[in-house]
Parts: sequence; C-alpha cells; structure tokens
Amino acid sequence: MQDILGDAIRYWEVRRIAYNLALVLVVVGWVMMSWPGVLAALRFQSVLALFVLAVLANACYCAAYLVDIPAQYSPFRAAWRHGRWALWLIGTLFAMTLAYYWLADEMAPAIGAVP
Repeated sequence: MQDILGDAIRYWEVRRIAYNLALVLVVVGWVMMSWPGVLAALRFQSVLALFVLAVLANACYCAAYLVDIPAQYSPFRAAWRHGRWALWLIGTLFAMTLAYYWLADEMAPAIGAVP
C-alpha cells in the first residue's frame, strides 16, 4: 500500500502545477477578453468567489486518486501506469471547460461583462 500510495502522490502532485496553470490560463484569457466589464465590476466578492472555486478545483483534482489507487491494485498496473496521463489530460480539459462555462455563464451576467 505504501509503494502504491507514494507512486500516486509522486505522479499526481507534480502534475497539479500544470493543472492549475491551465485553469489560470482560462481565467486570464476570459478576463482579457472582457476587461472593461471586469475592471468596472471588480469587487471583493468576485475575488473571493474565484478563490473558493480555485480551492474546489483543487479538491476535485484529488478525484484522480479514486481512480489511480484501485487501478494500481489491479492486474493491469503496468499498463495503467503507462497510460494514466490520459486521465490527467481528460480531467484537465474537463476542468478547463467547467471553468470557462462558470465564468461565461455565471460570472459574466453578474458583472455585466460579455467576452
């Protein structure tokens, strides 16, 4: 158990940086596209909401462990370890899609910005 857990932590935590950078790129891109509206509506509540969503996005990132650890206990451990990058890629793209949707559908109407 210790080897599998250590392997999972070493794999996923290094990639968490790239995951967070991908989400930051989505937010920065959206802010740049709707800059005048964002600047006019910038409030503490908006920044706090983004902080809470960043924490939630990182909590959701931990869902990878729910797939990775049981997969490493399976007879397909070697194949899984070779191909688990696909889980990271799909999860990151899904998170980026959710981030953009939340910004465009929830934040934009609230602050009066349309990208």
